[in-house]
Amino acid sequence: MRALLESDTGFYYLIGLFTIAVFLVSLAALAILGPAGLGAAELGGLVVGFLVFMLVYFISIAVHRLEEGDGT
Repeated sequence: MRALLESDTGFYYLIGLFTIAVFLVSLAALAILGPAGLGAAELGGLVVGFLVFMLVYFISIAVHRLEEGDGT
């Protein structure tokens, strides 16, 4: 884990994984604690939007690696 934190790219990957974990916990909390629950339309919109966001995030990390020449 320490090796990941030594490079910018590794740090960005860890932040991405942390963001995914927070999203999953918040979805579970919303489904359990929400007064009307979580419908299929709401769930689909949230998940698709989040997946598009994470796709762009990880593509930007790949571009950063190519620009910097960071092979790690």
